[in-house]
Amino acid sequence: MAGQIPDLHAEARTGTGKGAARQARRDGMVPGIVYGGDVDPLPINIPYNALIKRLKNGRFLSTLWNLKVDGEDDVRVICRSVQRDVVKDLPTHIDLLRLRRTSRISLFIHVDFINEDKAPGLKKGGVLTAVRPEVELNVVAGDIPELITVDLEGLDIGDIVHISDVTLPAGAKPTVERDFVIANISAPSSLRASEDEEETAADEVETVAESEASED
Repeated sequence: MAGQIPDLHAEARTGTGKGAARQARRDGMVPGIVYGGDVDPLPINIPYNALIKRLKNGRFLSTLWNLKVDGEDDVRVICRSVQRDVVKDLPTHIDLLRLRRTSRISLFIHVDFINEDKAPGLKKGGVLTAVRPEVELNVVAGDIPELITVDLEGLDIGDIVHISDVTLPAGAKPTVERDFVIANISAPSSLRASEDEEETAADEVETVAESEASED
């Protein structure tokens, strides 16, 4: 999640119950509820098209949102559930949880690669492969990092960057326990093709030698 916390726009819903929810859907809205934070739940409506776009972008449930409702203070929320129509699989209701600054949540954080000009492997024509351009971290809601930084200085072809090689922001920890790969520097395709040809040639020589030996 790079940059500022994205806004999620909604409007307060005056009515409650199934009737009001059905009316909201007829009006092109998705009804929802905002709860938590030691204050009363707030019924809301979110524009259907805007919500669909957010859902299609992916990771809606693991993104921290800045909820903006007219007449209400902005509040940080995270989605706890999206109810869908069992036939059409379209959103019919959404539950949002208010977060305290001390709350811990799991979010995908953007990975930023620096010092590419100081990586010998890239200078030789190697290719940087970002296996995980985002990493899911468990963080404190009041201190969410915009990104984590991977320093490529000194890395050569064949080098691999694991999560243990990265200095994480204070209070943040990976949600995956194993030491997973974030990126690697691989040989350029021309070099890989040359190596493959050499291996093939070596195999052919070895095969011929074995064949001649068997004939003897």
